[in-house]
Amino acid sequence: MINVGIVGGTGYTGIELIRLLLQHPQARIKMLTSRTEAGLKVADMFPSLRGVLDLAFSPLDIDQLKTCDVVFFATPHGVAMKHAQDLVDAGVKVIDLAADFRLQDLAQFEKWYGMGHECPELLQQSAYGLSELNREKIKNASVVGNPGCYPTTVQLGLAPLLKSEQALISFENIIVDAKSGVSGAGRKASMGMIYTENTDNFKAYGVAGHRHHPEIVEALENISGQKGAFDSLTFVPHLVPMIRGMLSTIYVNLTEQGQQTDLQTLFEQFYQNEAFVDVMPAGSQPETRSVRGANYLRIALYQPIPKRLVIVVAQDNLVKGASGQAIQNMNIMFGLEEGLGLQSIGLLP
Repeated sequence: MINVGIVGGTGYTGIELIRLLLQHPQARIKMLTSRTEAGLKVADMFPSLRGVLDLAFSPLDIDQLKTCDVVFFATPHGVAMKHAQDLVDAGVKVIDLAADFRLQDLAQFEKWYGMGHECPELLQQSAYGLSELNREKIKNASVVGNPGCYPTTVQLGLAPLLKSEQALISFENIIVDAKSGVSGAGRKASMGMIYTENTDNFKAYGVAGHRHHPEIVEALENISGQKGAFDSLTFVPHLVPMIRGMLSTIYVNLTEQGQQTDLQTLFEQFYQNEAFVDVMPAGSQPETRSVRGANYLRIALYQPIPKRLVIVVAQDNLVKGASGQAIQNMNIMFGLEEGLGLQSIGLLP
């Protein structure tokens, strides 16, 4: 049995970790911390857990966390890197759902997150936790940086093309038009997130620059092995008036070789052994509701004109885009069956 600690159990990714881990046959939640709610019964904050979980939130006590086998940080950026080294030294595995262990480029990290990195050596040893593409490194890692939700859709949407031995697409002028539900902004009070500001409204944000952009670029460089190849990538996120869900539409230009390739078959073969990536039949339209509450990511391909490929990717931003993928990574790190505890079917309607 894996003893689990969760730092920051009151946010959306925290409660999603709790929900999923309670269904995991090999995991036991031992400790939940909250800076503001210490002493409060978890079920008093989240009534859905009444009769299921009899734990109270605790203060962050590093010595108590050292008694766990793995600690998830469902916290704001900058928290995990303050404590990760102490936990690793004690033999505890760390999975961070924030950005502390995503970007290897320290200058980019400081630019986009407004802070210096507190454990750069540990960062270099960490694994980027995109489960399907970095499985071997995750397996042997002590620290995993869970990917951002948008970057997950972009990488899995493009990986079969970037890993092909043939040049199928132009790396220039890739466009990512992405949409997310409001839960992606976290569980906090803010004017821009209240009901009256979002209902019957649809808007782009971060158009001049979004912190997931450098993560996407660095990750695509690593997948393709082409440094600097994605400097012209355009990424524009949008806020959709729904609670959870994410849909990314990716536009790429095909080379002559790409136009002559059966891309549907390429994607199907690339992901044929991946339980949580569903390449849908040609002409399908992925919907966010088909993955609501589930760890599945669905992909569909369109070729409206010979030179243009449109890739549509849908996922639940709180599950495959965050907590579900974090548990998938935990399973890999502990040598368990990768889908353990993650077989929930999407909620419909």
